[in-house]
Amino acid sequence: MSTQTQALSALLFLYRHVIGYELEELGSFVRAGKPANLPVVLTRDEVRAVLDVLTGTPRLVTMLMYGSGLRLLEALQVRVKDLNFGTAEIVVRRGKGGRDRVTMLADCVAGELKVHLEKVRGLHHRDIAAGGGSAPLPGAMQRKAAGAAKEWGWQFVFPASSRYVRQPGGVWYRHHLHESAIQRAVKQAVRKVGLAKKATCHSFRHSFATHLLQDGYDIRTVQELLGHRDVATTMVYTHVLNRGGHGVRSPADRP
Repeated sequence: MSTQTQALSALLFLYRHVIGYELEELGSFVRAGKPANLPVVLTRDEVRAVLDVLTGTPRLVTMLMYGSGLRLLEALQVRVKDLNFGTAEIVVRRGKGGRDRVTMLADCVAGELKVHLEKVRGLHHRDIAAGGGSAPLPGAMQRKAAGAAKEWGWQFVFPASSRYVRQPGGVWYRHHLHESAIQRAVKQAVRKVGLAKKATCHSFRHSFATHLLQDGYDIRTVQELLGHRDVATTMVYTHVLNRGGHGVRSPADRP
């Protein structure tokens, strides 16, 4: 695929910039498509094994990816105000495609999150005392409501370990934790458990969707929780259910 695309681009460059001949009269060119790969999905036992190895913030973030179906960056961008413990929900702001959505907050992670937030609140208070305490705000809010940057609700649930100065103004900000910190921890945990699968952070989101379908939830519900625009994207998980290549049970397995 990449070889064909590179060859086509080289030919287009040759004709347009060397020979000086435009190829529009030949019509549009069909580029090689990227082959669809089935997602890597972990079994429930494999998920538990990896979570048992993880500790601290990497464990919490991974539990949100598996328990709520969040992408890694979505989990790291969650702010305090986006958590609703009363309704057991998480509001995902400007996910892939720029759309908001609401997904579940698993009971098993809620308690640990509350303990974690108390530590984050302490860090926030120390930042304010030191003349900081601001979190970067989205879009035009940074200019129109700069004062909100120090409010507790706008702080990231998973703040970075260090602060930075944003110019102009010289204001100290604390961003969310970088993705590489979680990716590295998950990679080490997968290796320690000894999984043969090439599992990554995104595998926990894949596992979330697949296990919901295994539990009998309809695909439209899973689509909404994942934030997929097209149900065809969600349909890929029917191919990795534990019932054969197309999500059906073999007649040889009937009692």
